[in-house]
Amino acid sequence: MTKEQPLRQRITRRRGPWAAVACSVLTISALTAVLPAEAATAGATTAHPARTSLPSPTGRYQVGEVAIHLVDRSRPDPWQTGQKYRELMASVYYPTTHAAHHPAAPYMLPRAAEHFDSVTANDYLGMNLPTGQTDWAATVTHVAEGAPVAGGDGKRPVLIYSPGLGEPRTWGTTLVADLASRGYIVVTIDNTYEAPEVQFPNGSLATMVTPTDPNAFIQKSLAVRTADTGFVLDQLGLLNTGRNPDADGRRLPNGLAGALDLSRVGMFGHSLGGTAAATAMDADPRIRAGIDMDGNLTNFDGTLMPVAEHGLTRPFLLMGKDGATDTGPGWQAFRAHTPGWTRQLTLRGSEHASFTDAEALLPQLGLPPATLAEDIGTIEPATAIRTNEAYVAAYFDHWLRGRSGRLLDGPSDRYPAMEFVD
Repeated sequence: MTKEQPLRQRITRRRGPWAAVACSVLTISALTAVLPAEAATAGATTAHPARTSLPSPTGRYQVGEVAIHLVDRSRPDPWQTGQKYRELMASVYYPTTHAAHHPAAPYMLPRAAEHFDSVTANDYLGMNLPTGQTDWAATVTHVAEGAPVAGGDGKRPVLIYSPGLGEPRTWGTTLVADLASRGYIVVTIDNTYEAPEVQFPNGSLATMVTPTDPNAFIQKSLAVRTADTGFVLDQLGLLNTGRNPDADGRRLPNGLAGALDLSRVGMFGHSLGGTAAATAMDADPRIRAGIDMDGNLTNFDGTLMPVAEHGLTRPFLLMGKDGATDTGPGWQAFRAHTPGWTRQLTLRGSEHASFTDAEALLPQLGLPPATLAEDIGTIEPATAIRTNEAYVAAYFDHWLRGRSGRLLDGPSDRYPAMEFVD
């Protein structure tokens, strides 16, 4: 099919306030007919696609991961008429000390990787990547599948990660794995039929529904993500008591049950996932602290979202790209109305995707410098990754572990790329 200009660019020029909520959404043609996974290899230009690697986590632990299939039988699927239950895929990342004898966790499953390559990367995320030249499924994650959970430190704080619109849950693995290596249990969620592609254990692939009214779509997406987040937290409570929430009964890693401290829950996300962190915190008191990475707090029509109108009583951090004027009205209103702790940071030289795995993976693809600058800015990739990891970890360490929050008090000579706003 003929690819049209990514909707992100049309919306950015027409309605700036929506850009960081729906940033990197979809092409118009992709909205009406998403390519099936079987067509994903069409147009491949190399017999040996490149294999990429994520940075190694920096914490003292190795990292384990398990994917779980969750079924919410209390509600029908909000996106698919006639589907009786809401089904989700989530991944749980955690610290381990016994990764050596376990297989490497896949970055993406095969059908999901094919769809990401042929549709998501360019039609949804607008990254202008050559198709058929990257083996996304083979990306090295430095994560062990099914390894036992490290013991000895008691229950561990839990973090929920929400990806951006048009992003799979794996697109934040660099940051997620780093947090797990520092002792957190991190749960990533694909919000089915709003996520670009979700591959289930039986091999089936669910892809994004067709938005018709952008404003209504965003508002519904946030409401569904809030419900999905609450359901996942409920399932984690069951897991913690020894029950296996996986719908297919697959074995969970040793030591996972009982390891979660659900009195210390944080949430963070990118783009619409950052917006979802704010709206989920607003609705669910179980979430004690949150981070919005370049996600807007205004609706597509320019009106403020409710959470921007009244703020939050619990701590919330805003981390934005350089020159993020599109987030301005919503973030300014949120800060003005928030009685609790809040800060706003800007990553100098960054772009919207600098808070995702794009920062680590795209420099390995041999892209033209102009394409790289458009996708991930001019900041040196290792600096962007190291800086993001430091501030996200310091924030959750302070609010969920009671550690020093000194890094959050003002500019640091160690991380000069992070600017404090006001």
